[in-house]
Amino acid sequence: MEKQNITLTLPKDVLKRVKVMAAERGISVSALMERLLQDHLARHEGYEQAHQRQSALLTKGFDLGMKGTRTWRREELHER
Repeated sequence: MEKQNITLTLPKDVLKRVKVMAAERGISVSALMERLLQDHLARHEGYEQAHQRQSALLTKGFDLGMKGTRTWRREELHER
C-alpha cells in the first residue's frame, strides 16, 4: 500500500498521551494513528451499510398479512 505523509497538529498534552499509548503497544505514533483511523473508518462504513439495509427495508415495507387492504376504518379504531 502506498503511503503519504501528512502534517497533523495536536495539543502537546494529547501528543504526549498518544506517544505513551503507542510505546505501550510497541508501535510508532504513525502506526497507532493508522490503526485508530482504520478502526474508525470500518465502524463508519459498517454503520452506513446497516443504515442502507434498514432504509431499503423501510422503503419496501413489511407484510403484515393484510394483503394490502384494511378491514377497518380509523373511526372504528378510535370509538369511545
